[in-house]
Amino acid sequence: MNTIKIIILILTSVNIFGQNKQFFYEYKFIPDSNNVKNLDKEIMVLNIGHDKSEFYSFEKYKSDSTMNADLKKGIFSMPFNKKMNSDRVVRDINTQKIEFITSLEPYRYSVSQNIDLKWNILAEFNNILGYTVQKATTEFGGRKWIAWFAKEIPIQSGPYKFFGLPGLILKIEDVHKNHIFELKGIKTTKGDFNYPYVNNFKDVKITYPKYVKIYRNFRKNPMAGSVGAFPDQTDANGVFHSGDEIFRQFEKAALENLKKDNNIIEIDLLKN
Repeated sequence: MNTIKIIILILTSVNIFGQNKQFFYEYKFIPDSNNVKNLDKEIMVLNIGHDKSEFYSFEKYKSDSTMNADLKKGIFSMPFNKKMNSDRVVRDINTQKIEFITSLEPYRYSVSQNIDLKWNILAEFNNILGYTVQKATTEFGGRKWIAWFAKEIPIQSGPYKFFGLPGLILKIEDVHKNHIFELKGIKTTKGDFNYPYVNNFKDVKITYPKYVKIYRNFRKNPMAGSVGAFPDQTDANGVFHSGDEIFRQFEKAALENLKKDNNIIEIDLLKN
């Protein structure tokens, strides 16, 4: 049984008008525009608290929770051996200020960002999980988006960096269906939510314009922070490899991976 079915089974009907809720979304996306048949899926969580919302990967949360618990016991454990979305979006519900938390080794950036989405609400309706939803469109990150929101859930939030409609966004996708978020379940929570902190990166706070420059430079030179970090060594077969040779091998692999990650959600970040 896959993760989505498990979540739907364990989530029961709740009074969604309370403050502390978790909304589980299926995120489907095409990482490589040159291989559109390769569709990845991941479960994402939108946690709504008293004064903030937080959006993150369900698998990454479990991995970080395990690592955090182990570190408190003096045990150094490795992250889950699977591909996970490491980005988080924290929004102050009162000020609408967004903190985008993302990692580009060896740093974990906390990016302060102000977003002003211009929504066009249309007289089109549908049904998602038993809720009547209304259509709205906007432009963000270099893409055109179609959203479906439910006035029955009076929470002006949604997945990723999308918010500002008169009801929770239950589904949102770009017009070419490269990135799709769709609600799959709702859960009531108790107490304040605190994402587990894992001290495995150097934390840096920056503005969004500065992050754009850093990200674009990273795409061009992903190993810039590792120059000189590889010592000379001899492999298991007794063959000598210089540190520069090893560095070039890692650099080549990193650049090849980035070439296959050419369809990111905010596609305008790839423009110079």
